[in-house]
Amino acid sequence: MTSAHAPASLCLLRLSALGDVTHVVPLVRTLRSAWPGVPLTWVIGRGEHRLLEGLEGVSFVEYDKKSGLRGMLGIRRELQRGHGRFDALLQMQVAGRANLLSAFIPARTRVGYDRARSKDGHGLFVDTRIPARPGQHVLDAIGSFCEPLGLRQQAVRWDLPVPAAAHEWAAAQWDDDGRPVLMVSPCSSHVLRNWEPARHAALASHALRQGWRVVLCGGRSALERQTADAIVAATAGPVLDLVGKDTLKQLPALLARADLLVTPDSGPMHIANAMGTRVLGLHAASNPERSGPYSDRRYCVDRYDEAARRYLGRPAAGLRWGTKIERPGVMDLVTVDDAVAAFERYRADHPGRAQGEGAPLE
Repeated sequence: MTSAHAPASLCLLRLSALGDVTHVVPLVRTLRSAWPGVPLTWVIGRGEHRLLEGLEGVSFVEYDKKSGLRGMLGIRRELQRGHGRFDALLQMQVAGRANLLSAFIPARTRVGYDRARSKDGHGLFVDTRIPARPGQHVLDAIGSFCEPLGLRQQAVRWDLPVPAAAHEWAAAQWDDDGRPVLMVSPCSSHVLRNWEPARHAALASHALRQGWRVVLCGGRSALERQTADAIVAATAGPVLDLVGKDTLKQLPALLARADLLVTPDSGPMHIANAMGTRVLGLHAASNPERSGPYSDRRYCVDRYDEAARRYLGRPAAGLRWGTKIERPGVMDLVTVDDAVAAFERYRADHPGRAQGEGAPLE
């Protein structure tokens, strides 16, 4: 398919994770803008569906990763009943399970990644590939999946589906007394990307001394609870602990209330970016140029090259694009001084509210 003639139907396959499905939303906006009448189906993971439920113009089909082959057969039956054969499947995930699942989705054309970004037999399941562009951010790579259909993603627009009730819940968590808000989301789903709680506490203490409010957010896992407790105990001042208290629908609204989010490479990083919140990203295990906050990386700490030299014996420029350096101790390369300097860069760029001058401490 090389022209921009509207297909009869399209299917997207991206199961996970939260940050990556957030990157798919601008592609959905591009497709809907070009072809508002074309049925668009998205095969997605359960938690990711909870985040994006209500995205207009999209019919979601959930795949439970625990259901294995039985679940894949169920997906095929559901799609055949409701859609028949799609004109095109955009297979935007190279993991083996997603590749196998794609074989159960009936489609005339199967668009996948270029050879350099393929793995786990991805090339066996696609017949058309996106252009090979080394050095792309993940969002731009996903956006290029419309190019074999004859389109180009010219603009990046999220407008995540956040209900009014979620914004009302977020607004009720603290009174806006004029203090800027540093939100801390300390845990990634990849443990070796996480920063030490004591370092988060040191940055939080610095922010409190500048008159900022500090808010903790996160999920309901034991690790997130333990991490939050350690941060609260070590911070020199009050912290509003909301870890485990929000839903996936409320999370974007909560992140939107922050002036600055500090987090490792994680789903909340990308959701916050989509909501217009600036991000102080903590990077050593992953390259911020590939997977950092898409809109603005000025406030990220980047120790990826140092990690590459120390753990892999090569500069970052000598690694395959997308290489992760998830090694024990790698995040210790990101120092408290690094994070404080990034925080101060944000304050310098945002005079007034970001200074926190004269704001009361609780």
